[in-house]
Amino acid sequence: MTPLQPIRGTGDLIGEDSRRHRHVVETARRIAATYGFDEWATPIFESTSVFSRSLGETSDVVTKEMYSFTDRGGDPITLRPEGTAGVCRALVSNGLTQSLPQKVFYAGPMFRYERPQKGRYRQFHQIGIELIGPAEPLADAEVIACGWSILRALDIAADTVLEINTLGDRESRAGYRAALVAYFADHAGMLSADSRVRLERNPLRILDSKDEGDRRLIAHAPVIGEHLTESARRFYDDVRRLLDRFGVPYRDNPRIVRGLDYYDHTAFEFVTTALGAQGTVLAGGRYNGLVEEMGGPPTPGVGWAAGIERLSMLLAGAPEPAAPVAVIPLGEAAESEAIAVIEALRGAGIRAEMAYRGNLKRRMERANKIGARAAVILGEDELARGVAQVKDLASGSQRECSLDALVASLAEPG
Repeated sequence: MTPLQPIRGTGDLIGEDSRRHRHVVETARRIAATYGFDEWATPIFESTSVFSRSLGETSDVVTKEMYSFTDRGGDPITLRPEGTAGVCRALVSNGLTQSLPQKVFYAGPMFRYERPQKGRYRQFHQIGIELIGPAEPLADAEVIACGWSILRALDIAADTVLEINTLGDRESRAGYRAALVAYFADHAGMLSADSRVRLERNPLRILDSKDEGDRRLIAHAPVIGEHLTESARRFYDDVRRLLDRFGVPYRDNPRIVRGLDYYDHTAFEFVTTALGAQGTVLAGGRYNGLVEEMGGPPTPGVGWAAGIERLSMLLAGAPEPAAPVAVIPLGEAAESEAIAVIEALRGAGIRAEMAYRGNLKRRMERANKIGARAAVILGEDELARGVAQVKDLASGSQRECSLDALVASLAEPG
């Protein structure tokens, strides 16, 4: 029988991969908490309308990449392709639009049907934060600063560069849209089929195209800076000034856009070349219409998401698990006491294991194989005297320790 394999674009998190993944999530969770973000967990699947309404019916995610199906009740369901829409839906569903601001951290799997490549999968994982409620530039700067702090805590900030841009306000985008339509209409014959459709429905989406022909046209397209209103320009200036105060280095990139319908003002990406060609590891921006799309009142928000797989690839390594203590009973009578010892060690937060069978030699071999730092040996003589033999497996030294003092003697320093 042919062994079963994971579905293309998915993978198992085992060993070092699992430790890297956990390190990213736990670090991000810890840093986000210092910024006041509370963790939310939304369902992995939602009504398809949650994403089609928020991402836009013409987006590549909706038209090409979503895992959607009809469930047994006849309802259209979609595995979540991103986290922001679910968070905003949860805000409205749980009646939290009257309790703003809400500062949300999330982590978990997302799903998109796309060509698997380095650091990109069909089931992938993200961390993200959303700051919902404030419309001030300070919110944008703080959200970016939180991302920068997470990258620093992971010791990968030096491998990334923050690039920022503005998408302006609604009035700015109206003028920009007209300029894009005029430019791309003059080159319509050179556009990809998808982008010709985008030209009719939402020309800003052309700027997100990955088609090589489109990219050549995009390189010479108008930039939004030429169409900003005074208030939009002032908002962007304030964001950059505040980033300076937070100590976050950045560079302007007028080509950063967000094809998703709900973004405006600040757009940003932390990019890296450490994984080969330049790639994005953390990206986000301001959105001021998404909560309203979910049935709530007009509510501003700003946030970002980061791919855990790509962040993990940038790590120099992940913390090794604590070396365990091996408990070795010699004889049937000692096994009962060994269980009490091992549970006492675990109760004190000490990783402890016991081989299920074998003589002293085999159990010591097992202790070395699992990288144990010490072996606790319990025989009939030791039990009669209320002691155990404790062998340091690094130095080979051995000492006798009373059972009452055993846990304290094996506690890790600090």
